[in-house]
Parts: sequence; structure tokens; C-alpha cells
Amino acid sequence: MPEGRPLVVPDDGLTTRQRRNRPLVLLHTGDGKGKSTAAFGLAIRGWNQGWSVGVFQFVKSAKWRIGEQTVLERLGRLHEETGEGGPVAWHKMGAGWSWSRKEGTEADHAAAAAEGWAEIKRALAEQRHDLYVLDEFTYPLAWGWVDADDVAATLRERPGRQHVVVTGRRAAPQLVEVADLVTDMHKVKHPMDVGQKGQRGIEW
Repeated sequence: MPEGRPLVVPDDGLTTRQRRNRPLVLLHTGDGKGKSTAAFGLAIRGWNQGWSVGVFQFVKSAKWRIGEQTVLERLGRLHEETGEGGPVAWHKMGAGWSWSRKEGTEADHAAAAAEGWAEIKRALAEQRHDLYVLDEFTYPLAWGWVDADDVAATLRERPGRQHVVVTGRRAAPQLVEVADLVTDMHKVKHPMDVGQKGQRGIEW
């Protein structure tokens, strides 16, 4: 894509403007670090364009407040106070279903994940947001708590101009197929390889 120009121009009957403004599904997957970080960077960029941003955070503990949440919620308040940027809604889906399994049974977590997906479907049907960040959403699909075929069909058929970015390892093939952009992040080196734990400002 030299100078931001596409390598091919499809014969789809669309103008350049129409093709440029089609809503996208973006998928950040792979074992490397930075999937959520990239998605939240996109959310900040969208906020700056005046978009309504909806974050639906799966897996991470509902009691764990990450740095991006603080920033985006403050930006949401700035929009309410001044009209700058766009509105922000942050949803934590469940009590934490990965490294923070503390409360409830697997059935409880599966039910919470299913309800979280149902809420996303309602929001998409209502065209509630311009950008959806479905953080760590690949895991409920991998564990069978949310049906991957239903997710793919819903994203493919969503109305209006709604962008969706999904993060997480081991993305289902259905997600890869429906996505317009797929980035597979590979780890080459990581501080944890030499015994260094996560630190403020880098991991949270």
C-alpha cells in the first residue's frame, strides 16, 4: 500500500468515497503483546473524530481498573461537559473469566458471557455506537460460551456505519473470515522471558 493507496481497485460499482467509508471489522489476535493497547488507541482516535465509543471488556477482572478505562471515561466526561470528542460507554462483562477466576462457577461465567454478547447484539441493532471495542472477546468464543457463527453473522449483517474491533488470542476462524483487517501479533521477545513481571504504565 504505497502512500496509503490500495494495490487493487475492485470492480464493485462503488465510488472511492463509498468504498473508503464502509464500516470495518478489525481483529487483533496472536500471542504477542499489544492487542488491547492497539484497540484502545483506535478508540482514542475515534473519540477525537466525535464518534460514540462503546467498550465491552471480557475476561479481565471486573474489579481491575486498567489505565485505558480511566482515560476513556475522563474523555467521556469531557465530551459531556464541553461537547468535545464523543461519548464513551465502558462495560465490564462478568466477574473475570481468565487469570482471575474467583467467584461463581463456569456455568455462571458462561451465562454472563452470553448475556454480554446479547447486550452487544442489542447495541448493534440500535446502532448505539460508532466504534465497538470487544476486548478479549475471542476467549468466550474459544470456550464455547458464545456461538462463533452467531457472532460472525451479526457482525456481517450489522446495520449502519458501525466499526467493531475485537481482541484476544486464538481467534475463531469465523471471526477471521468476517474481519476486514486481521493483525496477528507474534512475540519475538518479552520481559517476562527473563523473569520481569508487568509494570505500571506498560501493562496497566
